[in-house]
Amino acid sequence: MQLPPAGTRVMIRYRLPAGSVPPLTDVIGHLVQTAPTLRVRTKRGDVVDVSLDEVVVIKALGGAPVRAADIRNLEHAAALAWPGVEQQWVAGWFCRFGHGSTRRANSAVPLDFSVSTDMSAVTEWYAARSLAPLVSAPDRLLRIPPHIQADAENLVMACDIAPTAPRDAVVLALRPDDEWLRIYDRDVPVEVLSAVVDGDVVFAAVPGVAVARAAVTHAPDGTRWVGLSALKVAADQRRHGHARSLCAALLSWGAEQGASRAYTQVLDDNTSAIALFESIGFSLHHRSRYVRADAIQKGGGW
Repeated sequence: MQLPPAGTRVMIRYRLPAGSVPPLTDVIGHLVQTAPTLRVRTKRGDVVDVSLDEVVVIKALGGAPVRAADIRNLEHAAALAWPGVEQQWVAGWFCRFGHGSTRRANSAVPLDFSVSTDMSAVTEWYAARSLAPLVSAPDRLLRIPPHIQADAENLVMACDIAPTAPRDAVVLALRPDDEWLRIYDRDVPVEVLSAVVDGDVVFAAVPGVAVARAAVTHAPDGTRWVGLSALKVAADQRRHGHARSLCAALLSWGAEQGASRAYTQVLDDNTSAIALFESIGFSLHHRSRYVRADAIQKGGGW
């Protein structure tokens, strides 16, 4: 039987125990495990295990529609997972400051339903910190006028997760050590890397070879998400499965912390990273990009 890969939304028709009425039933959800049994997480969050011997039909389905509320929930969890060293709600925007290191830690996200279309307060907040007023523009949460230049389009990819066996080669730590920082090789302060709001953060390493970061936070709808970031493999160690091992270890860690879903944010031209995450079950949830708040204000708003 040809099985869809983990992460696929499926319909499975399977046999119930002998004597059951009716003899068959269906389950629809995302496939989170294919061995030794099929494991499906339904839209309600229930987990159903199905023996391969009992499967009558398994069919891959198209992805469930992504609503604006789904995007807002994921973006909320992601903002708490990479919040910079200072955060403040400003007119419905979640503003983050991280000493200018990374766009993500130094941009405002439109998370509140009553977010203001007047960008002056956001512009002033960043001016007070000597930064350009950068805002994140996720699909359907912020409409960018067609004449305004956007930057750094990201694919926000997501999947369902379940606990898996730990990877012995991967070491987890609560803070990045000198070797982790050497392999990561980006000028991001430790306090920015380690920051998380109302959640947990962990740093993974295949010693001397590869590193990554994960944070678990809550969305307003109660979903607990694990976000993968800062994935880096030494140039001479690529294509040996180290990135896959790191992701597997961090997804397992996230599941142990109570996360049921995972996400990552990948630049749209990073084809190798996109292929990696697709191969382990992630699929496109929505897109996001960055734009200057003062450009929107001067351009006549939304």
